[in-house]
Amino acid sequence: MRAFMADPNSSPLARVVLQQCLHAQLQVKPAEPDCEARWVEIQRGLIIYVCFFKGASEDIIPKMVNTILNVKLSECEDGKYVSILDLPGSILVIPQATLGGKLKGRRMQYHTNIEKEIGLELYSQFVIQCEKQLAANVKCAEAGVVLKHGTYGNRQVLRVDTNGPYTHQIEF
Repeated sequence: MRAFMADPNSSPLARVVLQQCLHAQLQVKPAEPDCEARWVEIQRGLIIYVCFFKGASEDIIPKMVNTILNVKLSECEDGKYVSILDLPGSILVIPQATLGGKLKGRRMQYHTNIEKEIGLELYSQFVIQCEKQLAANVKCAEAGVVLKHGTYGNRQVLRVDTNGPYTHQIEF
């Protein structure tokens, strides 16, 4: 069995970038001649950009969800840092294949990214497990926080208001 956290000597199985936001909107379906674009949005919370690499499996999802939802990145009014569950805040999950890119010459290559079908399944499981954690958290339920997510495999427009580009990268 492979370790969940990335070993400096091995390749990661997944990479996430976490960004706090005051408000975020993500276009999940572009406009078409007969219908308007469809957007999802959250208020104060956390944006999770996620990318899976070759070799990743469902085994990694619980560790990812637990780590991400419990890391103390959100600042309270008293200056203390708490997890998104303790804040409580909403979550926007965005599939981001470009996190798997490596520069070769002047071009980006994505040879380490997982196959699209497997990536879609892992992404779906990641979203479901995040939703379950939010639903099971009393603070989040009482505050009415939500989880919204993007569409895997599609280019999407993102609008974000932050109180600073406060981003963190974690590899699993």
